[in-house]
Amino acid sequence: MDTNPARERILDAAEHLFYARGIQAVGMDVIRNASGVTLRRLYQLFPSKGDLVKAYLARRDARWLQSLARHVDMATENPRGRLLAVFDWLEDWFTQPDFHGCAFINSFGELGGTSPEVAAAARHHKDTFHAYLQELATAAGASAATGTQIALLAEGAMSTAAISGTPASASHAKLAAQLLLTPGNRNDAFPS
Repeated sequence: MDTNPARERILDAAEHLFYARGIQAVGMDVIRNASGVTLRRLYQLFPSKGDLVKAYLARRDARWLQSLARHVDMATENPRGRLLAVFDWLEDWFTQPDFHGCAFINSFGELGGTSPEVAAAARHHKDTFHAYLQELATAAGASAATGTQIALLAEGAMSTAAISGTPASASHAKLAAQLLLTPGNRNDAFPS
């Protein structure tokens, strides 16, 4: 954990503002004002906006995945229940007043075509999330392919919740995941 208070204040401000308004809509002056640090100190810690965006996404990635894993670990010891608990966590996230969709989908949509760093951060986050769901699926007796299919349900739920403004997509995706986990309904092979 970073112990530099100025750096933490800057990252807190960046996370709130970039997530709520979009990366391109927020300038370094706005971050400076919101964090209460001098512009000089801001640029000492983050020499460019790109450096700040990279740090914001790295911190968001770690926090988001840790929060999800903590919820799953506390939900149940039942492997199938652990996998389905992901959708309960998503539904809770979707109901938060500051929910604006997936920060990685949003940042990729804004800058993925022009910023290799943003594209790489988004790819890393999604790869890690999908691998986690594959791990949960195999622990529940399904295949990694089923875990990938369930990850796509979660991704769709995130996008749908952001656009619709309602959390219902989480419960719909959970029902679809339950079907995928039911023996006889599984399609553990990827189509060619």
